[in-house]
Amino acid sequence: MKNTDLIRKFTFFSDLQEEELGKIAAITIERNYKKNMIVFMEGEPGDAFYYIKSGKVKIFRTYEDGKEHTVHILGEGDVFGEVTLFSESSYPASASVYEDAVIGMIKNADMERLVTENAELSLKLIKILARKLFFAQQKIRDLAFNDVFARTAAQLLKLAGDYGKQVEKGLLIDIELSRQEMADMVGTTRETISRAISRFKKEKSIAEEKDRIIIVNVQKLKQWL
Repeated sequence: MKNTDLIRKFTFFSDLQEEELGKIAAITIERNYKKNMIVFMEGEPGDAFYYIKSGKVKIFRTYEDGKEHTVHILGEGDVFGEVTLFSESSYPASASVYEDAVIGMIKNADMERLVTENAELSLKLIKILARKLFFAQQKIRDLAFNDVFARTAAQLLKLAGDYGKQVEKGLLIDIELSRQEMADMVGTTRETISRAISRFKKEKSIAEEKDRIIIVNVQKLKQWL
């Protein structure tokens, strides 16, 4: 597979033309990471953004007491760190490797140079970043207005969309997540997440098997939204 064909698979770059993709491929640095390796830390200068060719990456924040708060678990095709593009800002969160990964890195200075040379590419990237901002605003709205059961159901459905595998019992969320990591993603406590999971199991919306969640009834889970 050509590098341009690979890059086109990522949503962040999917609207770009072959020539534009070729220029991006030329400035991409690819690296192999082992589980638990740090990609960047919160507060470091944001000099590059990244995409995941394979594996998984955890985005997290660390509080003053040393506790970690998981923000996202990202997988193949996801882009991260792009918030620093065009902004000269620091990384607002940290990124570590959740599963062994191959990650492409694009230095912001190289991308910004490309953009200044190509007005059409500039406009496309602005539209892409605007869409990501819209989705971020939606998440803030959901945290403000949806109760914890609705947010938990929504997170399970999102994880199923990202990592779901069809099995005999239903849709298996094929990723290892602790209750605390789930709680961090939903914006609640571990105890509350456990109550929500128990409620969904009792109503037979979901089941658990070998520390993995299986969505047994998608429509019943969606009724919480």
